[in-house]
Parts: sequence; structure tokens; C-alpha cells
Amino acid sequence: MINKAKLYKLIFHSDTPAGKRFDIILLWIIGLSVLITMVESLPNISTDMQQVLTGIEWFFTILFSVEYLLRVYISTRPSKYIFSFWGIIDLLSILPTYISLILYGYQYLLIVRILRFLRIFRVLRMVRFSHEGNTLLRALKASSYKIGIFFFTVICFVTILGTIMYVVEGPENGFTSIFQSIYWAIITITTVGYGDIVPQTVLGKFISSIIMIFGYAIIAVPTGIVTSEMSNSPKNVSQCPTCKSINTDGANFCSNCGSDLHGTETTNN
Repeated sequence: MINKAKLYKLIFHSDTPAGKRFDIILLWIIGLSVLITMVESLPNISTDMQQVLTGIEWFFTILFSVEYLLRVYISTRPSKYIFSFWGIIDLLSILPTYISLILYGYQYLLIVRILRFLRIFRVLRMVRFSHEGNTLLRALKASSYKIGIFFFTVICFVTILGTIMYVVEGPENGFTSIFQSIYWAIITITTVGYGDIVPQTVLGKFISSIIMIFGYAIIAVPTGIVTSEMSNSPKNVSQCPTCKSINTDGANFCSNCGSDLHGTETTNN
């Protein structure tokens, strides 16, 4: 009879020696499977070696499939795990191999398994780095509205510029449609400049010069917005011992679960 409580503690927790060993072994297996996927994409591999790598990949996939089903089985609320961030990543790490049975080439999407390396923060108990990650996520969430407006403005800007360049340059100079011209405006304003479409007229070159100058300023805007939100985040925080959520310094009770925060350790940035 499988002891679900012991398995749950072993698989979902790393605060015990056995749980930590399980996670470390899992990380090594994930690393090997990602490496196999990368090696499998090399062009000069012999047919025999390709078959060996495919067999190893199927072994890892079956292993991860068993692990995923086991996690679902021992979870107190299976649906919560299935639709959680880790549950979705775990599922995505095994689906490409099965999809490749129908659509060849999708097995290379197994590289998504590298996201499972994020568990190393839990294994090594890097609380400070976890907090820094939460700070960044809060800053991104707080600035999402401003960034959304900014990107909408940029889309309008490149659409207008692309249309102008289509009129100025025309199909004879490679600007065969407004969509093609918008593509040119995007790669120009981001200072990528592939060079596959180049303005030929004097007016077109003048407009492209203005776009490139604006590009340097535009690229810096999202960074400034997020940095501003991060600087406005609370510098001193405390972690709730019950639900592990982050609370501002000076709070007596957790804003998430209501637990008493007195005596908890305070983390300083």
C-alpha cells in the first residue's frame, strides 16, 4: 500500500534529507534530458546514434510521465497541482515527445524542461533570491498598465511610419506592402537592421535616420518604468511563517492569511 503522505513529503518538500536528495537527483535527470535534446539536433549524427538518443529520450519521457502522474495521485487537491505553474511546466516537459509521434520535430520543444531547473531555488532554500524574484514580479505587475500604453503607442507609431515609407519608397525599392513596411519600421526602431529592406530615396533615408534616433530612446522607456516601480517597492519586508507570503515591515499580521508575524525574520534588500 502506497503511503501518500510520505510520498507527498518526499516529492513536494525539500526540507527533509530524503526530499532534498530526490530534488537533486531530479535536477540531474532534467539536465541530462535537456543535453540529450540539444545533442539530438546536431546535423552530423549517425543513424545508429540518433536511435540511441531517441531511446534515451523516451526513457526520460516515461520517467517524467510517471513522476507527473505520481504528483497528481498524491496531491491533496490534484486539480490545484495540474493547473499550477509547476503542474503546467511538468506537463509541457513530456507532451512534445508524444506529439512527435504524429508531428516530427516537436520533440525539440522538450527544451522547455530547463524551466524545471527553477526548482533549484527551493532545493537550495535561496530565500533572498526568491524574494528578489517576487520584487521583480510585483514591479512588472504594477507597471503593466503603463507598459501596455507604451507598446500601443509604439504600434501606432510604426504603423504610421511604415505607411509613410510605403508611400515614399514604393514596391520598386522593396516596400511591397504596408505590412512589409511596418516590418521594416519595427526592425529599424529596435536598431536591429537586418538589411533585407533598405530605403533608396533621400527622403526615405532621412526618415529612417529619424526612426533610428528615436529607437534608442524608445528602447529605454520600459526599463525606466520597471526600474521606477522597483525603487518604489518596500525595502524591508518580513516573510509569513505560515503561508510564506511577503509582508511590509512593521506589519503585525500577514495580509494573506492573518497569521501573527511577531518573531519572524526580517529580510533586508
